[in-house]
Amino acid sequence: MRDNLASLLEAVGDAVAALDPQRSALVHGDRRRTWREFDDRASRLAGYLAEAGIGCGDRVGIGLYNSPEYLEALLAVLKLRAVPVNVNYRYREAELAQVIELADIRALVVDAGLAGRVETVAQGFPRLRSALLADGEAAEAAAEGIVAGYEWAVSVARPLPRRERSADDQILMLTGGTTGAPKGVVWDNAGVCGVVCSAYRRAGVPVPTDRAEVVAAAEEAVRTGSAPVMLPASPLMHGTAFFFSLGNLLRGGCVVTLPQRTLDPRALWSAVQEHRVVELGIVGDAFAVPLLAELDRAAAEGEPYDLSSLRRVASSGVRWSAENKRRLLRAGRFTVQDSIASTEGGPYGVSLAGPDPDSVPEQFTLPPNARVLAPDGTDVVPGSGQVGELASTGALPLGYLNDPELTAAVFRTIDGVRYAVPGDAAVLEADGTLRFLGRGSGVINTGGEKVFAEEVEQALVEHPGVADAVVVGVPDPRWGNQVTALVVPSDGVELTAGELAGHIGERLAGYKRPRSISILGELQRTASGKVDRRWAQQQAQQLFSAPARDG
Repeated sequence: MRDNLASLLEAVGDAVAALDPQRSALVHGDRRRTWREFDDRASRLAGYLAEAGIGCGDRVGIGLYNSPEYLEALLAVLKLRAVPVNVNYRYREAELAQVIELADIRALVVDAGLAGRVETVAQGFPRLRSALLADGEAAEAAAEGIVAGYEWAVSVARPLPRRERSADDQILMLTGGTTGAPKGVVWDNAGVCGVVCSAYRRAGVPVPTDRAEVVAAAEEAVRTGSAPVMLPASPLMHGTAFFFSLGNLLRGGCVVTLPQRTLDPRALWSAVQEHRVVELGIVGDAFAVPLLAELDRAAAEGEPYDLSSLRRVASSGVRWSAENKRRLLRAGRFTVQDSIASTEGGPYGVSLAGPDPDSVPEQFTLPPNARVLAPDGTDVVPGSGQVGELASTGALPLGYLNDPELTAAVFRTIDGVRYAVPGDAAVLEADGTLRFLGRGSGVINTGGEKVFAEEVEQALVEHPGVADAVVVGVPDPRWGNQVTALVVPSDGVELTAGELAGHIGERLAGYKRPRSISILGELQRTASGKVDRRWAQQQAQQLFSAPARDG
């Protein structure tokens, strides 16, 4: 289906509001937005941005926690035919400046807690025309220069009139690069439509082929009471929650977000129970471990949660152990979905189980749209033990922002079909299952966030007392991997793990800070003079529980 997401959401919103004017599209704690309010507020925000000079093709950064404002801002940018760009709300000044420059961002909609960072960074970017601050004391403030409060902007702006839009309008999704610098993955609306249509397949209903069928399907879901309620526990700035939420809204459903800014298992399960959540999006064991602990606590106290509405729990891209899937399935009757996917496409591998806890497989299976490629571009022979790269076809992005060489390397035409091959390694077993080996070396996946070793290493050696440093990931049952650093001090300098952790915290987002820092006399190097990362990995694992560990 080739269409524009804003136009689809407008059509669905009109149809749902006509059937049930009070039906909620967005829920956030005590706050609710009906479909009509959702559309009106997004139109007013689009009108404000248009008055600020933002137009078709301009890029607008959205750096918000999960909230109605995130989805309102997304819809507003799409209505304007501008390009939404996901911005990590954890970024420090240097990182924020980096993405503004990379994407040539002309406007920002960010959490009010970033006000100081935005004001500092904006001075270096005269092309930045507007910065709106949401969810904080500054949220009601009128404009001062380019900075204004989100709610004030919505209250004073006139709604942007509806207009014709194109399926070719773009969405820019920032993801990690091999040196820590972000990459921009460029999608068009048509490609995103192709991805979010998986919402229909998950529900077992026909996938619409045009706008009229999308509207008809949403109307049918509302009439029959099957319009889903979805809770994205992972950040909307990440692809999994982004795609799941859009697909849910196109079905006429409701998206529930949590006011808590860190994972609160009690709040999450209470929201599932109160709002009759049907689909829950999590981040592997990083979420599953504390969520299971809360289920156990509630059951032990004789007050188990009512999970009878839940039909699917989904995760993507992060380790989710089979045992924790089994434990979760014992709490209700639903399906658990575990996917290997990336911002560049997917799925490359899928694991489905439930409601029987004994149905959980240990490995992934290769979906029909994917294959495992040998270095020569041929398919890996099942059972050969050869390590290959996962490749996926179907709905794919256009490529990488301003990087034709990387685009050509990752998005390859094989046997006349375009595939995404982002570098995920796997072995295809004789029975057709996948043994997933992980992302490229140098990328540490911790709790759903990508941390790039070279970026953290560079920040460490900027400390005047550090002579050398290497950063690796150590396997962790909850987070997938823990960021771990081995550091050599300069001669005569005494360093502490706490001091170095504070140094990193002043320069990089908190999730990039090493959870364990060990001070060594030297680092082992290869003949070429590079740090021996295999040795560093072994050392880090041995030292992980040492006293030098910094929590």
